[in-house]
Amino acid sequence: MRTQVGIVGAGPAGLLLSHLLHLRGIESIVLEARSRDYVENRIRAGVLEYGTEQLLNESGVGDRMRREGMLHPGVVMRFGRSDHRIDFADLVGKHVMVYSQHLVVQDLIAARLGASGRIVFEAEDVSLQDFQVGRPRIRYRHEGVVQEIDCDIIAGCDGFHGVCRPSIPNNRLRIFEREYPFGWLGILAEASPSTEENVYVSHERGFALLAMRSPTLSRLYLQCAPDEDLAAWSDDRIWAELQTRAARDGFALAEGPILQRGITPMRSFVVEPMQCGRLYLAGDAAHIVPPTGAKGLNLAAADVAVLTRAVVAFYRQGTTNRLDAYSSTSLWRIWKVQRFSWWMTTLLHRFFDHTPFEQQMQAAELDYVFSSRAASLALAENYVGLPLPE
Repeated sequence: MRTQVGIVGAGPAGLLLSHLLHLRGIESIVLEARSRDYVENRIRAGVLEYGTEQLLNESGVGDRMRREGMLHPGVVMRFGRSDHRIDFADLVGKHVMVYSQHLVVQDLIAARLGASGRIVFEAEDVSLQDFQVGRPRIRYRHEGVVQEIDCDIIAGCDGFHGVCRPSIPNNRLRIFEREYPFGWLGILAEASPSTEENVYVSHERGFALLAMRSPTLSRLYLQCAPDEDLAAWSDDRIWAELQTRAARDGFALAEGPILQRGITPMRSFVVEPMQCGRLYLAGDAAHIVPPTGAKGLNLAAADVAVLTRAVVAFYRQGTTNRLDAYSSTSLWRIWKVQRFSWWMTTLLHRFFDHTPFEQQMQAAELDYVFSSRAASLALAENYVGLPLPE
């Protein structure tokens, strides 16, 4: 087979890239190791930055998001029994959109298949060939038959555990990472959200997040040990701990059947450079952020926007300048987003090895955010999303 851009991974990054390239007349084929049902129903993050929302709308895949998504003009920070609301609309004139990642994936798959786009699900034994010498090929097996794609460019959008990043020689990459001494126990519950906006809780027993996915579904998280035994957490224990950490005068957290549960480890990770030859990494293949700042999907969308511009320039102007600068251009924003995600994580979680001095510094930082418009503005500016690099 022959195409212009071979894309590995049918998550938000790979699908959005394929869609944006199609709108500009550039062909692509997307390979995905999992089944269509799996990728369309894999529950992940649900907060879209203002810029991500606009990108989906402008590219024609925002109809359902506008109907079913929940626009949030602010977020609540709870410390002790006090609430402080960060008013995005007042501070920066923007908002975020609560719309689950799996719905974004469904919308993008429908758009690609509706335009006769090629997505190969359950592609096995994927390997990358000759991308360092300018003749990229992707080899894979599908339904027992080995096949190969010749292309000009490979986009590695296959996540942290995918095959694309490990295909780059180790001596070409520099890795930056931090493992946090805690994880998140997350549940999806059939319970009406108890708040109108997401609530971030800093509690002496650990962090909690009260989020929503729809008017009837709540997504709730508890800070826990990274190696926590999920079997030790009964429904009653989960709800009791959530009620304790979320407590505030006059507030009661609505409960309901728990539909899904899982433990998410917390890490920060960046690889530099995000490219090698004609292979370009995007999304979780190149970086991971702790979910505290709600940035994973949004950072992938920003990568794709930058990469799309570079690919378009390659085909329309015959120049590789933007492709050559893809990594440095993207990393300018990625490190700022990493900083915000790290800051939110260290601000709100309990580090049980902290000294009394460090605990007081954390409390003082929270109080400063609550009492300073400048500090609240900085949080709002980052939360709704920094501008894309030119």
